[in-house]
Amino acid sequence: MKEKYFQFIKNYNELIEHASIENREVRIKALKLIEKGLKAADPERAVKNHLKIIGKKLIINGHIFEIDKFNGIYVIGAGKASGKMAKAVEEILSDHINSGIVIVPKGLEIKVKKIKLIEGDHPIPSRINVKGAIEIVRLIEEAEKNSLIISLISGGGSALLTLPAENITLEEISEITQQLLRSGADIREINTVRKHLSQVKGGQLARKIYPRQLISLIISDVVGDPIDMIASGPTAPDPTTFRDAYNILRKYGLWEKVSQNIRKRIERGISCEIMETPKKDDITFTKVLNVIIASNLTALKAIKKEAQKNGLNTIILSSQIEGEARHVGKFFSSIVKEVKNSCNPIKPPASIIGGGETTVKVVGNGLGGRNQELALSAAISIEGLKGIAIVAVGSDGIDGITDAAGAIVDGETIIKAKKSGLDPTQYLRNNDSYTFFKKLGGSLIYTGVTGTNVNDFILGIIEDK
Repeated sequence: MKEKYFQFIKNYNELIEHASIENREVRIKALKLIEKGLKAADPERAVKNHLKIIGKKLIINGHIFEIDKFNGIYVIGAGKASGKMAKAVEEILSDHINSGIVIVPKGLEIKVKKIKLIEGDHPIPSRINVKGAIEIVRLIEEAEKNSLIISLISGGGSALLTLPAENITLEEISEITQQLLRSGADIREINTVRKHLSQVKGGQLARKIYPRQLISLIISDVVGDPIDMIASGPTAPDPTTFRDAYNILRKYGLWEKVSQNIRKRIERGISCEIMETPKKDDITFTKVLNVIIASNLTALKAIKKEAQKNGLNTIILSSQIEGEARHVGKFFSSIVKEVKNSCNPIKPPASIIGGGETTVKVVGNGLGGRNQELALSAAISIEGLKGIAIVAVGSDGIDGITDAAGAIVDGETIIKAKKSGLDPTQYLRNNDSYTFFKKLGGSLIYTGVTGTNVNDFILGIIEDK
């Protein structure tokens, strides 16, 4: 029977039962710590930790706003965590909210009263997303100038909040998004291009809200927590330019592949025929408060605290891990092996914790995600070693375009695969980690849509035997 401890990991029993007796305990420890990280990233908890009402004062991170000074309070937003954020804001502000519109991913069962939740498509935007974005802009424009707008932003907002720039079609946005994802471009590069093909990204939503007061609550899914890149920074000053977007498309050999409309817009932007996205000295940002309320590091610290409570020597390597997933998997496993073999940099029993967001340059025609590819690479490196488990999961519960959040592996994973006639190296080469783990059984982690998004968790557990 599944332990009550597990709120997010749905197939806990399968993941334990498929392991040998000697690897079950190390898997249990790893999965419990991942569960702790997912709970720590809960958007409702994050909002309630930062947003308070005392009397008629709204307090956010020490900033005080007199509620009675505003003619109305409106809530907008988009992202994988924005639905749960909206629920928490509604509970806190209660009758003070006039109305709101928030675009969320499909599959979340969240009940709110005053805020309208629109289910959009992710990672490739659809017309539903555009319709939602238009409704948000209309709500803003109809709000009185002395209104307070509370914006709820999280990872996934780039796709969910889609409003193409003039003369750019949704199909062109979808196509270039897919091309950038397949090219191996990182999230900063992808969002730089997105900003300059949009009416709302790169601070342009804040520009539409001005002169109304804007408070933006942000859950970070971008390494290093740059607010201008989270959900493509709709409420943040944008340091990137049309020239940057052009250089990125050139870098990945996409300039000649994108549509004529996109090339024309970027060229016009470079020649200053089109207004740039607003920069930090823009008057817009005199009425904006951007606050990060949760991040990858928040969750990693919770994992570390829980690991220490359970008697594990623990180190957080970094919350800013990037790079090709298969290379990160090999590197991460090398640290785990170092701890096992030489007690360096810490002694077993130990947990090695990391986070961030890797990338996959797709060269094969398989099915997978960055966390599954990382886990497969790590599994190859730790083949035959006892008392080790490595987990890689996406905190949003979605890894690539699969239904898995990631995977857990141990020293027997590859041994079992080879006995079943599976060639792990071939599957890795074909970017087919999902199929590999599906055929093997007992490794894919299923959480469903978690309602949050703070990047990925990478965890290694090393027993002292």
